[in-house]
Amino acid sequence: MDDELRARVEAAAEEAALTNAVKHGSEAQVGAIMGPMMGEHPEFREHGDEIPGVIGPVVDRVNEMDSEERRERLAKVAPERLEDIESEDEGDDQPLPDLPSVSEYDEVRMRLAPNPNGPWHLGSARMPAVIGTYKEIYDGWMLCRFDDTDPETKRPDLEAYDEILDAIEYLGFEPDEVIRASDRVETYYEYASELIETGGAYTCSCPQAEFSNLKNDGRACPHRDKDVEQVHAEFGAMVDGEYDSGEIVLRIKTDIEHKNPALRDWVAFRMIDTPHPREKASGYRCWPMLDFQSGLDDHLMEITHIIRGIDLQDSAKRQQFLYDYFGWEYPEVVHWGHVQIDAYDVPMSTSTILQQIGDGELTGWDDPRAPTVASLKRRGIRGAAIVDAMTELGTSMSNVDLAMSSIYANNRDLIDDEADRAFFVRDSDHTGGIVERQVIGGPAVGEPPVHPDHEDRGRREIPVGSAVAIEGDDLPAHNERVWLKGYGCVRHTRDAFEFTGDDLAVVKEGDVDVIHWTPADGSRVRMRTMDGDVEGVAEPGVLDCDPDDMVQFERVGFARIDAVDEDSDDENVLAYFAHP
Repeated sequence: MDDELRARVEAAAEEAALTNAVKHGSEAQVGAIMGPMMGEHPEFREHGDEIPGVIGPVVDRVNEMDSEERRERLAKVAPERLEDIESEDEGDDQPLPDLPSVSEYDEVRMRLAPNPNGPWHLGSARMPAVIGTYKEIYDGWMLCRFDDTDPETKRPDLEAYDEILDAIEYLGFEPDEVIRASDRVETYYEYASELIETGGAYTCSCPQAEFSNLKNDGRACPHRDKDVEQVHAEFGAMVDGEYDSGEIVLRIKTDIEHKNPALRDWVAFRMIDTPHPREKASGYRCWPMLDFQSGLDDHLMEITHIIRGIDLQDSAKRQQFLYDYFGWEYPEVVHWGHVQIDAYDVPMSTSTILQQIGDGELTGWDDPRAPTVASLKRRGIRGAAIVDAMTELGTSMSNVDLAMSSIYANNRDLIDDEADRAFFVRDSDHTGGIVERQVIGGPAVGEPPVHPDHEDRGRREIPVGSAVAIEGDDLPAHNERVWLKGYGCVRHTRDAFEFTGDDLAVVKEGDVDVIHWTPADGSRVRMRTMDGDVEGVAEPGVLDCDPDDMVQFERVGFARIDAVDEDSDDENVLAYFAHP
């Protein structure tokens, strides 16, 4: 990289670091600014391997400034960015559009309708995030209804019921009522019988392929004109379990010539031989299809507004036939596009995640590589950070992309103030491994602040011991200097570090790089990340942390402490990496 390009990279890095630090009111992180900076300057990408080494010292200089100095510097180098930050601070913090026709209802009543066939992947969090927020906006009412009437193809997982409720609580919401559709089968039978009595439904024993051909041709099924008594009798035999799976169904009469074949005489009930995993529901063999069950429950629970995926537009149209038979008003409906999330190699699919767990490719739903709510929770991501990112997507009918960086930025705002700082030297090829050096002539301890923005929390004492450990990529050339953060300046000489002083001027003038360090015999740490486990050495103070504490490993990122065992010879601390 030539000098001209280096200068441009440093200037862009300073602008990005200042913007990041001022916007979030915290120290900037190399990982947080590098992606956006490379996006704005694609000409830097071919030098990607060199960029972190160039911008690291720039970020360190920005982090040595106090908040006012950062704001003043940003006003000088990029005043438009400071204006954008200030205008965001003054703007409307509610990105969700108004729900339609709210004034026509005494109370806004909405529902979550999860299928409990497994814990939630990250995309599932969008529904409770948005509906829970609407509940708060309108002081409304929220139902959690488990749509668990398919014990075969989307077989319920008995543990998932509670896991989903835990996820809703983690996101910061509480349903006003919780029901399980499998508890309500008798109610569905009652309304099916009423529908049969009106002539709105009939039993059909056509083979599936045969009916499909009739439907596609706009021709009526030969069973369509059965008398009501026969339909009642055959549906009663379905309820009693006298038919096998695939032998007979109950269909809703619609318009057999409707322009959309998917709406023609759709199935309301079918036979399933596989018993339901819930003991209370295990005796049923005649099960409602989702369009019947969900449509009926939405009316009976007085739901006023439904939010569902754009791929379910036909569901609303099918259910409208049902509502017309009973003379009911259909709720307001908002259809939205799918949310797509970057940063994961594993698809957001319950079946795929289950398979990878079963195959041993993932350790569980909370594996940091899994795109799941449980994974983010274990990594120390606050539920509110997910909610804010999801609501910022709005309710567009277009597919939307959610960058994990937006969740990380929200979480950084929530945890930065409380997360104490610590040093963690990583032993990996990515960092050049660990290098140990004796320190000659300096203090016995380093004293970096517990938190740079809270002097009242005091300073942490890190013993130098017989040697310090640093990351290999931070090792300066012989006779070159480096600043051990919280300790002072040392010169690399004769395979040792010679202390040269503690005047910060050399850092502010950009003459030396600032690096983190630990005593060579510090605490052994294993940190689980999306890219695999990273081992290394941390300062001894991490042993005072409790599980669930959040720390910021300086120049590495935020992590949640999962377990501490100071007596272990192999691993004293297990941590989960949250984000830069």
